Amino acid sequence: MEINKAIMTFSQSEKIKAGLIWVTHTLDILQSLPDGEKKGGQKIIQAILNMIGHETNLARSVGENGGWVETEACIDRALIMINSGISEEATAHLGMALSKTTNFGQRSMSFLKEKGLL
Repeated sequence: MEINKAIMTFSQSEKIKAGLIWVTHTLDILQSLPDGEKKGGQKIIQAILNMIGHETNLARSVGENGGWVETEACIDRALIMINSGISEEATAHLGMALSKTTNFGQRSMSFLKEKGLL
């Protein structure tokens, strides 16, 4: 692993993790909204997930790209669940994406610690 790629991977993984956690919690809130407000909440969640998807694509481009495609696939499956009106099913896919993202960040952080940069 190269130092610059490790830094970018670590940075991107932290942003993506935060976004995934926010969306997961927001999905829980969505379930408690009245039916008339769910559509608006759903659109907001879709927009945020699309932004997270762009960050994941950027992570694949600028950092260590191995595995980010799987993370993107998990996010895409979550979006499909939300678009299909079964947003409660999206949580599992977001959890998988979070786990993969955490692993990327951990590997990068360990590498940077070995190099004395963290």
